[in-house]
Amino acid sequence: MNADQKMRQSASASAYGARAGTGVGAGAGDGDPPGRVRRFWSERRVPAGIVALAVAAVSGLLLYDVAAVRSGRRAMRWRDWLADELAARPLDSAWMVAGAALLAALGVWMVVMAMAPGLRGLLPMRAPEPERESGSGSGSGAGAEAAAAVRAGIDRTSAGLVLRDRAMEVPGVRSARVDVGRRRIRARALAHFRDLDEVRADLDAALHEGIRQLGLARPPALSVHVRRSAKSKG
Repeated sequence: MNADQKMRQSASASAYGARAGTGVGAGAGDGDPPGRVRRFWSERRVPAGIVALAVAAVSGLLLYDVAAVRSGRRAMRWRDWLADELAARPLDSAWMVAGAALLAALGVWMVVMAMAPGLRGLLPMRAPEPERESGSGSGSGAGAEAAAAVRAGIDRTSAGLVLRDRAMEVPGVRSARVDVGRRRIRARALAHFRDLDEVRADLDAALHEGIRQLGLARPPALSVHVRRSAKSKG
């Protein structure tokens, strides 16, 4: 890439947080810390059901084999083979150490997955601000409880589509792509006319306003990259 092409490209990265009365985060919930709204937790019904079925199947098979041996029948081949291997191999054997390490890693991974919230594709939104009425205090308390009970979220893909539409409204933007992550939003656009710095400034402002209107509880940082399209260069 030569110097002229480098001058044609413009990139800006800007981080912001919810501040009371200014910037992103102003509006409903002004002055509230952004960390008060927690992430959504996955119910994990399917993984829990699969683990329960697997444990039940293994336990049932082992219980059947033990009962068969107690009744005078021969144990299953896999249990005889496993008992012989465990009795013959020393504890410092490579296979024993590798198997123990694998089981330990699997157990740690399952504990971490059980303690993680999950639903990484869902971004929590700010809780609605309770209506302030001049009436009795009981009415305002009920409104606060109702507002606290309401929880909303937006899918990251949907948020990216909304911001992409916002980016396409900026004059000079030929095409745009917006990737929404949990901590950062990356926007890349192609400009076919106007100065790149002007397009980048307007795009940055438009996306900031779009993110503010999404009402996210923890607004991610924004990174904007604008470059000239190949057709415009020619």
